[in-house]
Amino acid sequence: MSMSVSLSMKCLAFGLCLSVGQGLAAGNVFAFDPASGVSRESRPFDLFKFGFYSYKEGRKNDAIEAYRYAAEKGHTGSRWALANMYADGDGVAENDLEAFRIYSEIASEGVEPGPNDTGFFVNALIALAGYYQRGIPDSPVHVDLAQARQLYFQAASTFGVPEAQFELARMILAGEGGATNVHQAKKWLNRAQKNGHAGAMGLLGSIIFQEGQAARGLAMMTAALDNCAPSERAWLQELQEQAFALASEKDRRSALTLTQKIKGVN
Repeated sequence: MSMSVSLSMKCLAFGLCLSVGQGLAAGNVFAFDPASGVSRESRPFDLFKFGFYSYKEGRKNDAIEAYRYAAEKGHTGSRWALANMYADGDGVAENDLEAFRIYSEIASEGVEPGPNDTGFFVNALIALAGYYQRGIPDSPVHVDLAQARQLYFQAASTFGVPEAQFELARMILAGEGGATNVHQAKKWLNRAQKNGHAGAMGLLGSIIFQEGQAARGLAMMTAALDNCAPSERAWLQELQEQAFALASEKDRRSALTLTQKIKGVN
């Protein structure tokens, strides 16, 4: 089962590591051999840099080896990278339980907003929430919607992560892991869409449309559809087309004007 961790979250955590490029100049040997100057005894961050560049160059076996040595020395970024590789079956056999175990270790350590490890920690929270939403077949990890909702809440409230705000809102709307509360769901969707989450804008637009603000709701769905990730397009398009079919001609024309204003703001 592939993890439903968003690409944006992975980019966030990897973005924290872009400075590693200063440590390995172009032309250096990256292979995991004595000529590289990196060994299992190297410092954790040096092993992580080595693994990072090995992965980018397609040498996933070298990356895994380096990440494992660094992880054994407590390097959070290396553990995060390993967890993602196990979750996706990327260079290793897919193993959701092992990914869950590593994400749990990262999450259990905690972190305050701001430190360098924040991206890894938040990514782990969201990955764990996804596992608790789905469960892992033939394992001790069962569906626990209340736990998933709590993890999304932690990432959404403490760290302001749009993806977590969006997923939390969806769970609140569906009454998963707790009571249904449309007002609270709208609050989280509004925060997420202000932070650039197209899916949140589209879902909020759908709610507003159903509440009677047809033109504005349709405009939000249309703007979201124009800016969404490919993974969101199918369900957003279905919402937008259903609303368009129900809207009056006057509301459709008004929505066209509002859509341009919304896109201009964003």
